[in-house]
Amino acid sequence: MSAEVSCVLLLSVLLAVQKATASSCPDLDPRLKLWTPGHHEDNFVNISRGQELLLASSATVHSILITNGGKLVIKDNTGPIVLRTRHILIENGGEMHVGSESCPFRSNLTIILYGRADDGVQPDSYFGRKYIGVGSGGTLEVHGEKKLSWTFLNKTLNPGGLQEGGYYFERSWGHRGIIVHVIDPKTGSVIHSDRFDTYKLKGESLRLVRYLNAVDDGMILSVAVNDEGSRSLDDSARKAMTKLGSKHFLHLGFRHPWSFITVKGTPSASVEDHIEYQGYKGSAVAKVFKLFQAENGEQFNVSSTSEWVQDVEWTEWFEKPEKAKSKGGERLSDFKAAHPEVCDHPLDIQAVTLDGAKLSTEVLYKSGRDYRFFCRGPEQADGSCRNYRVRFLCGKNVRPKLTVTIDTNVNSTILRVADEVQSWKVGDRIVVASTDYSMYQAEEFQIMPCRACQPNEVKVAGKATYLHTGEEIDGVDMRAEVGLLSRNIVVMGEMETGCYSYHSGLCSFFDFDTFGGHIKVALGFKAVHMEGMELKHMGQQSLGHYPIHFHMAGDTDEKGGYDPPTYVKDLAIHHAFSRCVTIHGSNGLLVKDVVGYDTLGHCFFTEDGPEVRNTFDHCLGLVVKPSTLLPSDRDTRMCKTITEGAYPGYVPKPRQDCNAVSTFWLANPHNNLINCAAAGSEETGFWFVLHHVPTGLSTGMYPPGYSEHLPMGTFYNNRAHSNYRAGMIIDNGVKTTPASAKDKRPILTLIAGRYSPHQDADPLKPREPAIIQRFIAYKNQDHGAWLRGGDVWLDDCRFADNGIGLTLASGGTFPHDDGSKQEVKNSLFVGESGNTGTETMDNNVWGPGGLDHSGRTLPIGENFPIRGIQFYDGPINVQNCTFRKFAALEGRHTSALAFRLNNAWQSCPNNNVTNLHFENVPITSRVFFGEPGPWFNGLDMDGDKTSVFHDVDGSVSEYPGSYLIKEDNWLIRHPDCIDVPDWRGSICSGRYAQVYIQAYRSPNLQMKIIKNDYYTHPLYLEGALSKSTHYQQYQPVITLQKGYTIHWDKTAPEELVLWLINFNKNDWIQVGLCYPKGTTFSILSDIHHRLLKKTEKTGVFYPSLQMDRLEYRYPTKGYYYWDDDTGLLFLKLKAQHEKEPFAFCSVKGCERIRIKANLPKKAQISDCQAKAYPKYAEKPSVDVPMPKKLPATHMDHFVELKVESYKTRYLHLKDDFAYISVDGKKFSLSEDGIQVVVVDGHDGKVVDQMSFRNSILQGIPGQIDNYVNNIRDNSIVVMMSKGRFIAKGPWSKVLEKLGAQRGFKLKDKMAFVGYKGSFRPFWVRLSTDDEAVKIFQALPVPVVKKMKL
Repeated sequence: MSAEVSCVLLLSVLLAVQKATASSCPDLDPRLKLWTPGHHEDNFVNISRGQELLLASSATVHSILITNGGKLVIKDNTGPIVLRTRHILIENGGEMHVGSESCPFRSNLTIILYGRADDGVQPDSYFGRKYIGVGSGGTLEVHGEKKLSWTFLNKTLNPGGLQEGGYYFERSWGHRGIIVHVIDPKTGSVIHSDRFDTYKLKGESLRLVRYLNAVDDGMILSVAVNDEGSRSLDDSARKAMTKLGSKHFLHLGFRHPWSFITVKGTPSASVEDHIEYQGYKGSAVAKVFKLFQAENGEQFNVSSTSEWVQDVEWTEWFEKPEKAKSKGGERLSDFKAAHPEVCDHPLDIQAVTLDGAKLSTEVLYKSGRDYRFFCRGPEQADGSCRNYRVRFLCGKNVRPKLTVTIDTNVNSTILRVADEVQSWKVGDRIVVASTDYSMYQAEEFQIMPCRACQPNEVKVAGKATYLHTGEEIDGVDMRAEVGLLSRNIVVMGEMETGCYSYHSGLCSFFDFDTFGGHIKVALGFKAVHMEGMELKHMGQQSLGHYPIHFHMAGDTDEKGGYDPPTYVKDLAIHHAFSRCVTIHGSNGLLVKDVVGYDTLGHCFFTEDGPEVRNTFDHCLGLVVKPSTLLPSDRDTRMCKTITEGAYPGYVPKPRQDCNAVSTFWLANPHNNLINCAAAGSEETGFWFVLHHVPTGLSTGMYPPGYSEHLPMGTFYNNRAHSNYRAGMIIDNGVKTTPASAKDKRPILTLIAGRYSPHQDADPLKPREPAIIQRFIAYKNQDHGAWLRGGDVWLDDCRFADNGIGLTLASGGTFPHDDGSKQEVKNSLFVGESGNTGTETMDNNVWGPGGLDHSGRTLPIGENFPIRGIQFYDGPINVQNCTFRKFAALEGRHTSALAFRLNNAWQSCPNNNVTNLHFENVPITSRVFFGEPGPWFNGLDMDGDKTSVFHDVDGSVSEYPGSYLIKEDNWLIRHPDCIDVPDWRGSICSGRYAQVYIQAYRSPNLQMKIIKNDYYTHPLYLEGALSKSTHYQQYQPVITLQKGYTIHWDKTAPEELVLWLINFNKNDWIQVGLCYPKGTTFSILSDIHHRLLKKTEKTGVFYPSLQMDRLEYRYPTKGYYYWDDDTGLLFLKLKAQHEKEPFAFCSVKGCERIRIKANLPKKAQISDCQAKAYPKYAEKPSVDVPMPKKLPATHMDHFVELKVESYKTRYLHLKDDFAYISVDGKKFSLSEDGIQVVVVDGHDGKVVDQMSFRNSILQGIPGQIDNYVNNIRDNSIVVMMSKGRFIAKGPWSKVLEKLGAQRGFKLKDKMAFVGYKGSFRPFWVRLSTDDEAVKIFQALPVPVVKKMKL
């Protein structure tokens, strides 16, 4: 080959390499022309017609338009560039490039968007002001340095605490004497330490002297006393310490706290503290510290503390004693007389009224011990304390404590994280998320140099103020997210120093400028890829102006012809004024590795409803605050103030209309969320909201209801914490119509919405469940998750420290998608984890935990009933779930399973639980049905009264196949039901369904329904619907194959519709409906198809003169019977068709009976109870036998107690039947008298039994008194009588000693379950009657007293 040919080939190769490099690194394109515009705010730059410019230096211009083939490229590998402009518009073939995907930009670029909203500059009609805009045909390629966007703490960060590289030493009892540490001044590390017991051993003084003499000069010495070190201390040791620089050691006294730090050989470097011992009731502390510099130039701090610590605790609350006088204040001696446990010298006193209002207290000391206190508050005149409770802070005996710390990170902290963070640079800023209830515990830090740090460690300036968890706690990953805020490419708005109103009233909500910059991408753009950017001070408090906004851009992925697909990746958006990333009318966008921090309004936001196939992958949002933009963005004050678009007379209801600002706001379920974290919002982490029809510019993009049935995209491995309302919500829609006289609310306020996913969004096609997998929700104040809809299924999820872990809701009255179910399986629920939080002003509630009573942050109120899963309506399925650390206190009804508070809706008997596991959950805290009082109010709403769920395998109750019901629901009780007093519930068996009773053309009525076999226990229902509806609906749960009567507190309705709910084929009940005499009826049956909204008449009911004819019920024909004497219309309600397992209605539709009544004029109240009974009374019976109790497999279990005594008659013969049964073992009396059985309160085993016969002992109470006195404490004592027992004598003394309430009166029959011990358990019960008594209970063992709140 000739030399000429070789040269040509070489030149060709070089040109090819240069061309390839230029194509990957846009600033190396040789066609670019250097551009130096200088600094001129009136310079309107137009880059077009083939201009290709390279910006290599800072510049200020008015604006930049890149169009018609123009190109602007930012030069890399140069000094920092600051480009200041009002806006940049890229359109019609224009391009702007900052690096490329294969050649990231490595220098520093800052684009500052400047201008005020009121500066008179005409805004662009589409893009507005202060923007980077990409219009049709425009290209924006921004590719900054590749950095890890966010990770997790891998080591807990303590508030102000010691981190890696330091030393911590602590001792208390058992380590008395003088403790010495020898510290290397070059490194700050401890070389050696030793303890010298100069209290007990005389030879220890000599050993101490020799030890000190052996230490090299220049070494740092930390010396301190723990407990006592002076008793055997001789002069040689005292003088040796004095030589080192001590001034107090020479005269060290008994138990004196003393701390000393010095440099051996330099006495003048010494620091020392000393204090005399204050006695066993007083704390005392001697503390010193000294700062040193290591040989590497970094500082470290040595501190030593010698102290006597007095721990304190509050007493329980005491009500004002009877002898206490109000005049002149309250005397402590009166309280001590009534409650000897009150300490002599309280450190603090708190008082509240009986209603819970706080009172301030003022203490008057007198004679050192006996003193008074005064109450200051409303209705507490002259310092008197009326109608109040009080508690005292008492100090325990002191204990010794010695600590030595060496902090090698003075005013700095080492953070250990989960990933390598070598891409993070010195000077970068990071944010560490809160791991407590308040999102405002997120903290920012700046990275410092650290030569000793490992690849997954960074050193930051300053100390943490709050606890940030860096570990898995109780099975839940609670590691704090750590987000990088700094990038080498910055786009930011230039801000004013304070707020100015560019919208009316804006500055009444914010005290800072909110008119930032924004980036907007329009339909028809050619290419947009953004990564490695920092967006700061972006967004505006006006619609359409957000940090990043894809506006009506259509399909942005391959479907739209984009190759590579459009993305925004590795961005930090912080201190922003309007959202983070907004996707509006755009599909297929990839949003990955984006951190959104400290922003106003929904952070990651899909807008109108048609947005689909967008993916949020590994995105982090935290500290998301309210905004004025939309009703859902607004807080309560904004909601009440901003009523633009409302109809005159609109009265905002903030909790219903607004109050929904969320980190991820999904207006369409068909989007993907993977590996994302919602780490703190004023309201919610993830909110799926439904648009019945698209709104705004997207109107008409899909038919009504389409998004409500659209299958959910992927939701996998996401987490939410530190949110006020909930970690996640699937519920609600937005109002899609303008305000009107009929509905005065403005458009886009929150309204009801129901999600029911189906294949192809067609409700007539098969269901396609929404799968929530590996979701973590912790430290959310109200809910971990509230999910309403059809098939919404959770798998392998984790919930901890939420007010309520999970609520699954269907439709309240009917499931919106009948036949669907919701389920949670293979998941973990933790009530109160080891993450106790930090006691600060940011945590509104601090109080005792349930398990150990130690202090912790609490979700809502100190007495709020924390719940794991909350049953609402149903049907739901809970399977293979574990509940951990749910423990109630007296005054706080914590439970693993519970029911929605103040529930007006139906409760489905098809709520099933299977294979549940309980760890550190007392059996008394597994379930709670509620009781009147705080949070539960009167517990008198319809759903409160009908609570029920099915314990399929007995893993909750120990009775497989049982139903757990509210203890006073006599519609579904039977004689063998077993009460669980601690749950306020009962364990029953049976076949249950529901009857929906819709009353039309009547005023609001109270309905009374009575089961014939318990006619003295009616159930009153108010109706589930609001009083303004045109009909009312009552939704009782009933026992099948039973008879009932229904009555009203006013005249009966003219029209009733009875729906057979959860009836299977041939299931029936008989019902008698009360009507005024003279009423005539028209009764027919039909089937209503709710989905198709079609009704088909199926039959007619004809009158009959005989009750027996009701049995002849055919698909097209039935009979009714009118009892003129009682005013009851009798029908037999019998299902004609099969139903699917979880359906409320049959496969044909909802079977109904319609009754039209022609009422006589001036009809009276329709309450026939007095005439109906005992005529139609039935004897209580058990149709489904109670399941056998499972054998106890854990120490914490139930003991089944049955006590029964009643008179029997057979012809002329009379006898009594009585027995006591303990876990199936019966104890009976052959003669009249009293039977006593004693059960060990530790393990539930029978330890003794005794019979007292009337025929031998006339003074039975005295005999039993002696017997009871000899029973061991912590014993369950069961008694029953047979025959007419001798009720005279000291019975009250005997039974009151075992917990019976005072004032009882005994009758012929008695059953009693009592307790011998130091407290009265809630389950103590006395039943006495002339004919029959009965107590069936499941009692928890071991018997443990609940700690008080």
